[in-house]
Amino acid sequence: MGHREDLLEGAKRCLLEKGFVRTTARDIVKESGTNLASIGYHYGSKDALLAQAYLALVEDSSGDFDRGGELAGAPGSLERFHEVWANVIDTMGKPGSIWHLGMELVVMGDKLPAVRELVAKAQSEGGRGLIPMFLGGEEPPADDPSVDTLGKLYMALMSGVIAQYMLDPETAPTADELTEGVRKLMAAAQKNEAASEA
Repeated sequence: MGHREDLLEGAKRCLLEKGFVRTTARDIVKESGTNLASIGYHYGSKDALLAQAYLALVEDSSGDFDRGGELAGAPGSLERFHEVWANVIDTMGKPGSIWHLGMELVVMGDKLPAVRELVAKAQSEGGRGLIPMFLGGEEPPADDPSVDTLGKLYMALMSGVIAQYMLDPETAPTADELTEGVRKLMAAAQKNEAASEA
């Protein structure tokens, strides 16, 4: 590996151990076996490196959401919805879970404006990547309207579940509860639609 990759891997380890606010450039250098000048040369700043490291950690975890494309439920089905959420929630309870980092950004983001800005820009990509997990097929193009509707809906659900899980895993929503909630919403919408057509 070159310095760029070494820095990214070192930053990922530092984030998992110390989080955003407590990780220093010197921590990353020590962990990666590189030097301070390498951070600026390859990433521009420590904050840009931390943002890239966080996004890489999220991307690494996303394979667990759909078990590498091995989902049993039909695309768009409630079974698929349940399966993906069960997988997502399962990652939250594993040792080394990355989800506390997202909450740190929400709470401490004013101390890390550059990191927050870079990660916020990537949220749209995150939602775009979730769409095919639930609905099947390929990721839609960045300008597809579903990125601003379904993508944002899935990201809002993800953020809410993460926040609740980080506060209290015992009372956070389960995949069963989320699926039943969607089932009830769908039933209410169908009932209202049928009533309006009568």
